[in-house]
Amino acid sequence: MVEIKYCGMTRFDDASQAVSLGARYVGVILADGPRALTNEAAEQVLAAVPSGKGVSRVGVFGAASPEQIASRAARLRLDVAQLHGDPDAEAIERLRQLWQGQIWAVQRVEGSALAADTSEMFDAADGVVLDARVTGKLGGTGVVLPWEDLHPRLMTMRSRRAKLVLAGGLRPENVAHAVDVLQPDVVDVSSGVESAVGVKDHARMRAFRDAARTVQIR
Repeated sequence: MVEIKYCGMTRFDDASQAVSLGARYVGVILADGPRALTNEAAEQVLAAVPSGKGVSRVGVFGAASPEQIASRAARLRLDVAQLHGDPDAEAIERLRQLWQGQIWAVQRVEGSALAADTSEMFDAADGVVLDARVTGKLGGTGVVLPWEDLHPRLMTMRSRRAKLVLAGGLRPENVAHAVDVLQPDVVDVSSGVESAVGVKDHARMRAFRDAARTVQIR
């Protein structure tokens, strides 16, 4: 069964709802953007995510040094650091030397073209997050990826280390189709379950969960 990550959390109640819906991952934004949180605000939101209960805390980082990422990840007791700053294998290895959690590398897709180092990221990272490339924005844009076009390119990489984490415009109305086409390990949603920027709609969160789980992973 596909795992679910609810991201862009800004409120304790929304993170608590994600946990109650069986989310495997709950994420907060620690980079620039409308959902960005300070360390203090992130601590308050992530207090809704219990340790040792099968739910992982994810922090989304932009252009920051491995030292800065490791420091914030340790303070917030993160399980996963999601790197949106176009990371390379060297940066991932440097972070591994400083911090023991999982590292997800975001590959931003423009049209149907994967970045040249995508296969390298499947070897270096614990997860590869596919999201749409939108100028001036790191994520949460609501732009849908061309799943059918990406399928043949991704299949050659799926036997490698990293999980495939699918983001980019997912919502309750289309997530089942996305799961059926690409068979991701994780689906990652933020704006697709919001009533306003950073405010999650709990009915849409539940609908997303239910739709994602109608498809069997082959």
